[in-house]
Amino acid sequence: MRGQPPSQTGWTLVSHEISRVRVQSQHEKEVKEEGSIRDPMNRMENSETSPSSGPLSGADRGMARPSGPPAQLSELARPSKSPRRRREAKRLQRRGDGHEQLLWEMERRRLPGQHEHLEPCGSASDTAESSPKRRAHFLHGPYPATHFGPKACILPNPTSVMHIQDPASQRLTWNKPPVNVLVIRKIRDESLVEPFKELCRFLVEEKQMMVYVERRVADDAMLSKDETFGSIRNQLCTFREGYDDISDCIDLIICLGGDGTLLYASSLFQASVPPVMAFHLGSLGFLTPFKFESYKTEVAKVFEGNAAITLRSRLKVKVVKDMLQRTGHQLFGQEPPPQQEHNGLLPLGHTSSESGKVTLQLQVLNEVVVDRGPSSYLSNVDLYLDGRLITSVQGDGVIVSTPTGSTAYAAAAGASMIHPNVPAIMVTPICPHSLSFRPIVVPAGVELMITLSPDARNTAWVSFDGRKRQEIQHGDCIKITTSCYPVPSICCHDLVYDWFESLAQCLHWNVRKRQARLADVSDSSDTEN
Repeated sequence: MRGQPPSQTGWTLVSHEISRVRVQSQHEKEVKEEGSIRDPMNRMENSETSPSSGPLSGADRGMARPSGPPAQLSELARPSKSPRRRREAKRLQRRGDGHEQLLWEMERRRLPGQHEHLEPCGSASDTAESSPKRRAHFLHGPYPATHFGPKACILPNPTSVMHIQDPASQRLTWNKPPVNVLVIRKIRDESLVEPFKELCRFLVEEKQMMVYVERRVADDAMLSKDETFGSIRNQLCTFREGYDDISDCIDLIICLGGDGTLLYASSLFQASVPPVMAFHLGSLGFLTPFKFESYKTEVAKVFEGNAAITLRSRLKVKVVKDMLQRTGHQLFGQEPPPQQEHNGLLPLGHTSSESGKVTLQLQVLNEVVVDRGPSSYLSNVDLYLDGRLITSVQGDGVIVSTPTGSTAYAAAAGASMIHPNVPAIMVTPICPHSLSFRPIVVPAGVELMITLSPDARNTAWVSFDGRKRQEIQHGDCIKITTSCYPVPSICCHDLVYDWFESLAQCLHWNVRKRQARLADVSDSSDTEN
């Protein structure tokens, strides 16, 4: 089937065929050089092992297909009993095995689209009956051809080959049944109290789950007054952000609210993120595809597994601050009081007293925004790509966003909306003082660095998904690249349908009054002669 690689047996047959041809060709060469005619059985054996009655030509050797298993091929390619020829054959066989391993590695590194010229084992009908029906195309596009014209090709580099699964075939599965569920509820919204209680009661009583909630949610006054919910409330596990680490004990995240609840859930996990199931109970709900009316059915399906997921890439952000230029207690390398935020720096960072630098690392789902802050001057920052200066941004600021964040602040600043499965980083200026500064999209693997320009008149301010806002001064830098820890967002239908459904329902994408058709086509001026 198109798009499916052949079985391992198919690869092994091709490799054995090439090894057999190499041994046979070398053996014929040795016989000709010695001029020996004392062993006609060797020539007869060589003629029998070739696909045709004559010697193999270059084209025939490339198209040859073995007719038996590898054991039979080794018997056919067995050399004569001469000790010298036996040693030579063993040496050639070792070369053939090495060549076979090389061919196998080359074929294994190829993506499914490159194996279409090979015939899989068995008939086409057998393959169609035994293989499940799959998509006819790869969502990331076909693997590009590496040969250009008759003589040009890409220099092979096995260490740079990356295997990517088809995003359309990404399904959630559980190695072990989920036990611990984190429920995140939108704060300061009384309309979510009843859905929160229903969900917690369903998870604890019916599904026998261990439910984790924030302490401020469990201490809500409306929950404390409800005596019928008291038994469930006593079984809830609570935590506090910045104090308790729950990254290694959560199996599933359920969000009740809008897009902000999903962004908050992402900020709680600075490494691997559990699957996220988001219910639309907020204002916009672009990232929350599920309806709460059918929460029991939808949650049960997720617990069973085999649910479609979208891997929403995140940005790995590193903020390096030069504390030698600061004043006060920071000048002498002293840290702020424990568990307190000082100018946006949290204890997640690392302080080096010798170099006088403080490093803060964050995982960002939507965007990193650098703006001019309260100053009335233009923001003037330099943008580097892989260590090379590409431009200076003069304006209100710049947005570095993920494809998920392309429908947020970046869309309001004039950027294109990109599907979450497109591997890319977007750079969007905010009100640039240049008519030619358009938003750009760069590969996901590059590293961007933003620094304050030497001739900048004022400082800049940076925020991460709208949080942890802090000031950037001379000597500070912000390094941004794609993180290896995406957010696995569970889809309601599939990753393509859900995204276009959100565009239509939440952003009213391309919604306008339909143009009325003409009553009489002959009245149109376009049809006049």
